[in-house]
Amino acid sequence: MIILGINAYHGDVSAALLRDGELVAAVEEERFTRVKHAAGFPTNATAECLAVSGATTGEIEHVAISRDPRANLLRKALFALGSRPRRGLVADRLRNAGRVREVAARVAEVLGLTRDQVGGRMHWVEHHPAHLASAFFPSPFEEAAICAIDGFGDFVSTSVAVGRGPTMDVIGRVYFPHSLGLFYLALTQYLGFWKYGDEYKVMGLAPYGQPDRVDALRRLAHLKPGGGFELDLSYFRHWSEGVSMTWDDGEPVIGKVYTPKLEELLGPARRSDDLIGPRHEAIAASLQVVFEDAAVHVLNALHERTGLRRLCLAGGCAMNSVLNGKIRERTPFREVYVQPAAGDNGTSLGAALYVWHQLLGQPRRFVMQHGYWGPEFAEEEIRRTLDQRSTEIDRIGCRTRTTSDADDLCRWTAGRLAAGKIVGWFQGRMEWGARALGNRSILADPRRADMRDIINSKIKFREKFRPFAPSILEEAVDDYFVGAVPDPFMIQVYPIRPEKRRVIPAVTHVDGSGRLQTVSQTTNPLYWQLLRAFEKETGVPVLLNTSFNENEPIVHRPGEALDCFLRTKMDALVVGHTVLEKTPDA
Repeated sequence: MIILGINAYHGDVSAALLRDGELVAAVEEERFTRVKHAAGFPTNATAECLAVSGATTGEIEHVAISRDPRANLLRKALFALGSRPRRGLVADRLRNAGRVREVAARVAEVLGLTRDQVGGRMHWVEHHPAHLASAFFPSPFEEAAICAIDGFGDFVSTSVAVGRGPTMDVIGRVYFPHSLGLFYLALTQYLGFWKYGDEYKVMGLAPYGQPDRVDALRRLAHLKPGGGFELDLSYFRHWSEGVSMTWDDGEPVIGKVYTPKLEELLGPARRSDDLIGPRHEAIAASLQVVFEDAAVHVLNALHERTGLRRLCLAGGCAMNSVLNGKIRERTPFREVYVQPAAGDNGTSLGAALYVWHQLLGQPRRFVMQHGYWGPEFAEEEIRRTLDQRSTEIDRIGCRTRTTSDADDLCRWTAGRLAAGKIVGWFQGRMEWGARALGNRSILADPRRADMRDIINSKIKFREKFRPFAPSILEEAVDDYFVGAVPDPFMIQVYPIRPEKRRVIPAVTHVDGSGRLQTVSQTTNPLYWQLLRAFEKETGVPVLLNTSFNENEPIVHRPGEALDCFLRTKMDALVVGHTVLEKTPDA
């Protein structure tokens, strides 16, 4: 049985395909369109899932959409009657609902089927149950508490549930207009970060500041007994004046969320081109504290209600890796699972799993142990791309060599990394989710204190405060991190041992932490082998790992990897079995 899951007309649109309950392929549309967080319909991602799986459109028995326009209609009506939002807000919501209802036609078009053929296979899965399903059903837990925290989806911002085997039961929700995701977004915009998805920048900025605005920010979000919370809506526009949201093809755009009252509280908002100063750092630090306290409040109440010690977490707020690394410290939960596409991209997977388990009653469960679910490219295709671009490669004076010996490839690469070179590493299947996990990565020596500034200024062209993650051999985690557990998805932050911070300064953030990625020989043998080769060369089983891109989505095709290599100050590119190295004069 084949189930196609789709996230459409939202941010980070994506597709995922299950065969008999097992994930076969999952990919985001942005990798094809080259537009970050692409909205609209995942036309290319859907086609790629079919290509990777080898399935035909006729074999697709179920199509799961991670939206349900009919969900929570009574609450929506009561809210509209009680708050009397402006006409434009209602019109915006109706327009988006109309686009969602057009999904069946788009699915039929992409799959080459008639509308009637598609209609009988369609399932509308409410946004938050899709989040919850994406967290629990691919987890290794037979029983767990589940929590999803995000901005909004189908009128819900936070939901909690209990999962047991192939079933889950939702036991609590927080509805529009109250949202921790909107709270974080409002302050992100206030700090001058206006791009969709920029919240991670604020998380990276927070450790630079002193959290001396905590009391002020607590006025915006009030905690209630039983794990609930409410926003002080006088600081927010989304519930009354409305906020423009664009979910058409292209980059999502969200208008200003906060009201002038926030500037009365905190002072003038930062413009995007203003320098970042101590006041902005302090507000970011305070925001992170208040957000963590609120999320922990929700999680502690969930544990008190369920008594369970295992947690599955999803929603956009589950991408806050600083919070994730503190859950075992600040709550009774002892084991935490967050899959690599915990945001809206993951709802395509969640919708498909929801249909498989909740609607069809199938008991067989799939466990996601790695994040490599995208397409890969054969050596012949890689070679053809390089041959077609040989003139450009020769023009900048690249040396080229090819080897089919993995030991030789890893030894060569480790030697260049140990010599201070920056290497693009393009191997195997593309990652699913926001993190590069060693298949579409830019790698460097973590021992060089200046390496972070070099990559930020010469390759990534981004803010200097942005940190880089350490990839580490799974066997060496305890030697370098405090209180950490293996995390192959780079989605939890832990303290680096004080004596190791001077050993790997390039991946040690200003507060002494690192966003951990453990690498297993089982799930990524080639990347594990490279780390082992670097350890033999230097005595350090760690590499600096950042996504293979430059102000764009992570590279998808070999040609995009080559483009990024040629236009930046990267020293070498390892793409499949082929190595390109710029000469000193390049």
